[in-house]
Amino acid sequence: MSEAPPITLERLTVADDETLGFLLASYRELFGSRVEATAVPRDLQRFADHYGAGRGCLLLARDPAGAPLGSIAYRPYDRRFPELAYPGERVVEVVRLFVVPRQRRQGLARRLFAALLAQARRDAVERLYLHTHPFLPGAEAFWLDQGFQVVVRETALPWQTLHLDRRLDNPQASAGPRQSR
Repeated sequence: MSEAPPITLERLTVADDETLGFLLASYRELFGSRVEATAVPRDLQRFADHYGAGRGCLLLARDPAGAPLGSIAYRPYDRRFPELAYPGERVVEVVRLFVVPRQRRQGLARRLFAALLAQARRDAVERLYLHTHPFLPGAEAFWLDQGFQVVVRETALPWQTLHLDRRLDNPQASAGPRQSR
């Protein structure tokens, strides 16, 4: 039985065109017609402001030839949801989890999250926040398996956003609100 080729994880503080292309393609694959075809998300337009040294963290998984296979990131949480303000806490927003289809169901997403979690702890983050959507297959179950809890479940179409969080001092605890709207 042959061993799978090694996949490396790399932390990026600047992004080249290939990396930005991969991140943009993954965004469009995940959200399809729900996003404008030519839109470039703000964090990709201003990569260093979101993921540069001392700001956030973006991890890229690469195959032995250097081709991107997956990504995950966190950036400072902007507290744009008033009911999820987390006053006085150092909170980051987990974003950009994506694994290319041929690598799915092989543990790469868990490996990416474990590495991101370790970096968040080194950066003295107190809470991880993220949101996801029911149209992303397996997303809610994956994040619940990683110790997150749903704190708000929106019912408005088309997004039906699920807001989740995880405190880092106790992986199973969340002091955030629990509500549907």
